[in-house]
Amino acid sequence: MNHLEPGPEPESEPEPEQAGFRRRGFLATTAGAAGAMAVTAGAATPRDAPAAPGPPEEDGPGGDGDGVAFTVNGRAVALAVDARVTLLDALRERLNLTGTKKGCDRGQCGACTVHIEGRRVLACLTLVGSVRDREVTTIEGLADGERLHPMQQAFIDCDGLQCGFCTPGQVMSAVGLVREGRARSDDEIREHMSGNICRCSAYPHIVDAVRKGAR
Repeated sequence: MNHLEPGPEPESEPEPEQAGFRRRGFLATTAGAAGAMAVTAGAATPRDAPAAPGPPEEDGPGGDGDGVAFTVNGRAVALAVDARVTLLDALRERLNLTGTKKGCDRGQCGACTVHIEGRRVLACLTLVGSVRDREVTTIEGLADGERLHPMQQAFIDCDGLQCGFCTPGQVMSAVGLVREGRARSDDEIREHMSGNICRCSAYPHIVDAVRKGAR
């Protein structure tokens, strides 16, 4: 009688519940790892994070494109600014020429009047890019050293100012209209100075000053 040693018992198939549990555990682990990787990557480079600030712009050619170069009161300047910046902001904020006043900032009060190539303009409505390679004159450029321009002296002599805020624009506009030949009568002076508002209502004295400065 042959006695055969019993062979190894065949491995029992996992119960359905156990197999399903293992599969679910594997998938959950895999999904969790993938999610962690996505969160880590997102934290490193968030889409809505602001760009890192660059070095501050410096005045001079090359800062923003080619910059804007022009002449102010006989001095050549080059500003690394957007050409769409107003001439008023460029003069005040970049060149520290604060004699040109910011009043309404809408071209209605005349406080920001300057000259471009000798012609009076409103700096708040003029883009700095439009004065490239041109001559700009502000109230600071009228005097000859310590000697005032005749129109500046006329405003002092005729008491053509009270608070003084609008005075730089008034003087620049007065010089411009005299050059234009529009100061031949009081009515003509009033007409062509009407764009310069004086909230202190010193208009009669301003007319006197313009008439005297014209002489």
